[in-house]
Amino acid sequence: MNGFTKRAVSALLGCAAFGASGMASAEEAASESAFTISGSAGLYSQYRFRGISLSDEKLAAQASIGISHESGFYVGTWGSNLAGFGTYGGSNVELDLYGGWKGSVGGFDLDAGVIDYQYPGTANTDYLELYASAGKALGPVSGKVGVYYSPDQKHTTGDNFYLYTDWAGAIPDTPFTLKAHLGYTDGVFALGNKNLLDYSAGVDYVYKALTFNVSYVDTDFSRTGVAAAPLRKISGSAAVFSVTAAF
Repeated sequence: MNGFTKRAVSALLGCAAFGASGMASAEEAASESAFTISGSAGLYSQYRFRGISLSDEKLAAQASIGISHESGFYVGTWGSNLAGFGTYGGSNVELDLYGGWKGSVGGFDLDAGVIDYQYPGTANTDYLELYASAGKALGPVSGKVGVYYSPDQKHTTGDNFYLYTDWAGAIPDTPFTLKAHLGYTDGVFALGNKNLLDYSAGVDYVYKALTFNVSYVDTDFSRTGVAAAPLRKISGSAAVFSVTAAF
């Protein structure tokens, strides 16, 4: 377990203990505490990460929990099942530990931090990424641009940049929100391509605490040959369905 992981786990446990030690009811403690606990759980027809199906186009269950402070600092963890040993010769699980800060500056919503990607059961695969983004609401539409950077480190063969933009617009007087995403990978995670584009378009439908989504997802993966055939399969176009619950 690297230093960031230890600090993130310690912070999570410490914050959880703080939140659980309120003098009155849990609700009263939450209202008086400077900390907020939130989480989500969902089912996905497949797990697409930057356009690539890491669940080999099979069903994925995902969940997250995080703790944020009123100052804007936060820590959390997120997990998903993967295609695992049967397809990629790797772990069956991805577990991400993250920490960062978010807040509003000059009318922009800023977010920056670090993610530790863990793959239990597989040696020499964990790695870190730094991230930052800026978003702004423009009437009924919200937009965001951001970057992830993975430096050359112990378990990678070089560095990697991922640039992206996300847009969302609520349809007035309906529970529907239209969403669009465009991403660009440049580096060791481009599946052997010089670079890789991924893009998606979809719609959310919100019912109480549940969010239903259907999206079209695709990439411009272009490698040819027998060795690239499995990669073409998991990077090709697909309709992805999901339902998530937030708490």
